[in-house]
Amino acid sequence: ANTWRTGGDIRDNWKSLKSRLLSQDKWAPFAGPGHWNDPDMLVVGYVGWGHGEHPSKLTADEQYTHISAWCLLSVPLLLGCDLTKLDPFTLNLLTNDEVLALNQDPLGKQATIVSRDGDNWIIMAKELADGSIAAGLFNTGDSGDQEITLNWDALHLNTAYVVRDLWRQKNLGTFNKTFTAKVPQHGVVLISLQKVK
Repeated sequence: ANTWRTGGDIRDNWKSLKSRLLSQDKWAPFAGPGHWNDPDMLVVGYVGWGHGEHPSKLTADEQYTHISAWCLLSVPLLLGCDLTKLDPFTLNLLTNDEVLALNQDPLGKQATIVSRDGDNWIIMAKELADGSIAAGLFNTGDSGDQEITLNWDALHLNTAYVVRDLWRQKNLGTFNKTFTAKVPQHGVVLISLQKVK
């Protein structure tokens, strides 16, 4: 087989999505070109079947988290929505080339959790084929916005890196040792780290 499920059916709610974020590390050793883990389809856009069709019950921030995590995890991006009812927000989620590049990176590594604070937040990261690092700072708590700090030590880095916001497609500056971002509840800041030349 080229791909296999790593859990039960996903639902378009935070409890279901969060459970996927916290349970994929054990499958990382089995991921790579030609063999992919699959935590189930994407539940963004207009989802459901028959009389149960409805807009995703995930908030906008939760949908950013969903797409970011699936791209970091290098898993199949299987659309579970009605393509005839794509709205501009969902289309934007599914067509950001810099975000999709994480999923399609030829190295094929699956991101793992490199840092966490209980149920409050996690940081997932992976190496990319060009030598850069991709990381997602995920606010998994239920208490509003949080400041989350990525420490270079968690990635075994020791030099300056240019940090780029992949959703906004803009460089945020050069950072050394740490990067801190304010992350909305159930949301994400998705970045890449490129070594300063």
